[in-house]
Amino acid sequence: MSLRFKILSGFLILAVMLFAAGALSIYELTNIGHSVQSLLDENYKSISAAKNMIESLEREDSGMLLLLSGEWERGRSTIEDADTDFQKAFHVAENNITVPGEDTYVAAVMESYEAYRLYWNRPIAGTPKQGDLIWYFKQVHPTFLEAKNRVNQLMTLNDQTLYKTASALKNRAERAVMPGIIAVISALIFTIIFNFFINLYFISPIKKLSAGIRNYLKTGDRSGMRVTGQDEIAELAAAIGELSVYRQETGKD
Repeated sequence: MSLRFKILSGFLILAVMLFAAGALSIYELTNIGHSVQSLLDENYKSISAAKNMIESLEREDSGMLLLLSGEWERGRSTIEDADTDFQKAFHVAENNITVPGEDTYVAAVMESYEAYRLYWNRPIAGTPKQGDLIWYFKQVHPTFLEAKNRVNQLMTLNDQTLYKTASALKNRAERAVMPGIIAVISALIFTIIFNFFINLYFISPIKKLSAGIRNYLKTGDRSGMRVTGQDEIAELAAAIGELSVYRQETGKD
């Protein structure tokens, strides 16, 4: 095996190791990027929709109080606008079911909302219910709190899923770094091994050949100039040996 091939093979192995580590890291980081985008598109969308539903419910509750106080126009306007916003947010959550069991939570939200909706769909202003806070706190407000609680449960489900997914992404990010760490450690170990073989096949034979030449010049002994192997250094040693024989036979310097 030639000396050039030995050195080249060492660098090729090191390059392959670094390339493989880099490719794995890029693959993992790309997947993490896609997962983050998916996380934003799925769980965060449902959380945002839940927050909008809660805000709409609170506006409807304010509208109910306006109706109870006799302000029919402001109350109805506030409730209808809030109902429109609630329905929009609910449809976002309904069409973005990504967590196992989330459909049950979404159905519970609409069931509780419809129960609450029945109260403000009926006339209040100009009826005996106007100004009846006992009726409001005994019947309407608990229904409002139940609808709000169901929405909070839906948001909590997505919050927990978001946290779990973020934790999984953290672990994947650590795994993405691992190939680089392994490559660095492997490169250090391989460099030590490669240095050993450089010394074994290159430095040591050259030192031996140099020492053999010096010994030959002093004593005429050619045995120290022999280098075993089939690489360029062995060829150089053989050529120097032939030169020394030629020099000895011809008496030429």
